[in-house]
Amino acid sequence: MAVYTRSGRARPHGSGFELGIWYLMRLSGLALFVLALGHFSITHFVFDPATQTAQWIVDERWGNVLWRTVDWLMLTMVVLHSFMGVRTVVQDYTHGGARTALTMLLYLTGIVLFLMGTMAVMTLPFPVK
Repeated sequence: MAVYTRSGRARPHGSGFELGIWYLMRLSGLALFVLALGHFSITHFVFDPATQTAQWIVDERWGNVLWRTVDWLMLTMVVLHSFMGVRTVVQDYTHGGARTALTMLLYLTGIVLFLMGTMAVMTLPFPVK
């Protein structure tokens, strides 16, 4: 008998991989809620959006290791949450070899996008002050 949550999706039985994914979806969603609200508040309330340019982002925002880390963490949570959500859809609506092929393609795409985002956030040079 499955234990149903308020979201309507049953929590998997046991302590296997599917249960880990189930918890990962909930934790990454919570982390995204906090990170996205913090990002929005800082970008639109703490700093004036009218004065923000690409150079401001490079100098002030990404010129600080803390903000790069927060932005990278938000990137990580977005990739995890979105690709695990699509994985759930693939698992629910496909079977057999198509399920395996789509799941592997999804994992490969997620890893490539994560690496590209990480390179963009981490390889931008720090401004010289």
